[in-house]
Amino acid sequence: MRVGASGPGTGELRYERLRRELIDKVRERGIDDLEVLRALDLVPRHLFVPEAVRHRAYEDAPLPIGFGQTASQPSLQALYMQTLRLKATDRVLEIGTGSGYQTALLAVVAAHVYSVERIRELSLRARSALDRLGLRNVALLVGDGTIGWSRYAPYDAILVAAGAPATPTGLLDQLAPGGRMLIPVGDRTEQRLTLYRKTDAGIETEEIARCVFVPLIGRYGWTD
Repeated sequence: MRVGASGPGTGELRYERLRRELIDKVRERGIDDLEVLRALDLVPRHLFVPEAVRHRAYEDAPLPIGFGQTASQPSLQALYMQTLRLKATDRVLEIGTGSGYQTALLAVVAAHVYSVERIRELSLRARSALDRLGLRNVALLVGDGTIGWSRYAPYDAILVAAGAPATPTGLLDQLAPGGRMLIPVGDRTEQRLTLYRKTDAGIETEEIARCVFVPLIGRYGWTD
């Protein structure tokens, strides 16, 4: 696996400095998982956002990526990963590839990443950026994320990067024993970021934070 910006040019050195500043901001927001911070250091976010907003790539803020979609705030993506307590042996399902930046972070930390995106152009862009970084442990699918990706189930962790009106039970069914799923649930204006754990006694839930995501579109989500 080859990760990192290509070439030691002035522009790349500037991006490296901005990336370290972003990591400091993420730490201030309570992220202290060393593997998550390492992933943020290794993955160049500027390669995953449109050129028009590339100068803002290392702001701790969501950025537009086209098609009415956004790349989530890096500290929120880090919170996802820290909350899921990912391990190097994990198989992870991501619903909402988007820019592919979160996908790349996951690929640095976990063994295998499977990511579903409903917008083909975004999936193609993400694939190009992931290939540029030499990340080979990622499989992408264009389809309805609300039904998951049963072919490679069960998963140790599932993360959903869009707000759902209710938790799709089909995704819970694709969790391995001991698996964790993190999903925003609520209306279109605000959601509760909710953690699900699959235990011998059943499904445990825990509310992590209030948040606002783009809507999860699909059979078991919102209609477009």
